[in-house]
Amino acid sequence: MTAPAPALSPTLELACELINRPSVTPLDEGCQQLMSQRLAACGFAIEPMHIEDVENFWAIRGNDGPVLCFAGHTDVVPTGPLQAWQNPPFSARIDDAGMLHGRGAADMKGSLAAMIVAVERFTADYPQHQGQIAFLITSDEEGPAHHGTKAVVERLRERGQRLDWCIVGEPSSTALVGDVVKNGRRGSLGGTLTVRGQQGHVAYPHLAKNPIHLAAPALAELAAEHWDDGNAFFPPTSFQISNLNAGTGATNVIPGTLEAVFNFRFSTESTVEQLQQRTAAILDKHGLDWSVDWALSGLPFLTEPGALLDGVAKAIRSVTGRETTPSTSGGTSDGRFIATLGTQVVELGPVNATIHQVDEHILASDLDLLTEIYYQTLANLLAC
Repeated sequence: MTAPAPALSPTLELACELINRPSVTPLDEGCQQLMSQRLAACGFAIEPMHIEDVENFWAIRGNDGPVLCFAGHTDVVPTGPLQAWQNPPFSARIDDAGMLHGRGAADMKGSLAAMIVAVERFTADYPQHQGQIAFLITSDEEGPAHHGTKAVVERLRERGQRLDWCIVGEPSSTALVGDVVKNGRRGSLGGTLTVRGQQGHVAYPHLAKNPIHLAAPALAELAAEHWDDGNAFFPPTSFQISNLNAGTGATNVIPGTLEAVFNFRFSTESTVEQLQQRTAAILDKHGLDWSVDWALSGLPFLTEPGALLDGVAKAIRSVTGRETTPSTSGGTSDGRFIATLGTQVVELGPVNATIHQVDEHILASDLDLLTEIYYQTLANLLAC
């Protein structure tokens, strides 16, 4: 007789139910409805916010005092080739080694499940808790991110909504759950540079101006430029060219234009205006006929030691016995929008080793640890 499979914890049950929904950005596939129902059952006021083609919701419990917000996204990145997956990506499975497989296990349906269960437990244990608990959930984090958290934050700003602390469920951990939390992120400033020359025949270069030749020294100087030294929280600002295009496809034609796509990941030691001005000065120095279309994805933000970071670190220490390391490394997150409200923001989630990969997976038991860390953080900040 085969022994019955062990029962899943409440967090793992919910995580599997969320993973099983194919919510490839910007689709939500009912994930937010499921979360909203569970939050409404423990006293949250739910406010769906359908903006353009994006599903979002804002939920809050309590009437006054400081607000602790849990933020995250129900959308996931595309799966890539299905045949490359050992298990269907939208069919959650826990293998014999205790690994939870499925798209979104780490990024970030596992975190969402842990948040919901932690809050259910906390509100049952502390029905008259101090302050307020909120949720800000979107289905537009992995996509353009125009009509998700950014748009919801603007609505909250217009109504004067208080937001003191925020935990974003991004997979921050490196090797063990809670070993790293993100207490800030670098800014991201992109640009598309167009350098104009004069198209012509390669046999008659004196009748043409090759924009590749003209731009090369300027691009080399931009790449070698020392933009700043960074600081105790951020590495120095970096400049990278990600795409370079010129030419008609013919081997005997000097192109008329060159297009270079580049990006600054910048610290709080540089401003957007400074980076734009210094870029322009270098391009002008080389006498180019140029223009740049700028695109600011987000400003840098930093949460210094204080109530939130201390409360999270204390919870991680209590649950895991380890000290956490605050870090500002990595790409951008929706925390950049929330921080504009003057909110202390920390990102805390599972190990990020397989995010966006084929066969995304995490250690299933880590989600129960994460649930307990979220619960203890709530207790540290809002327990009566």
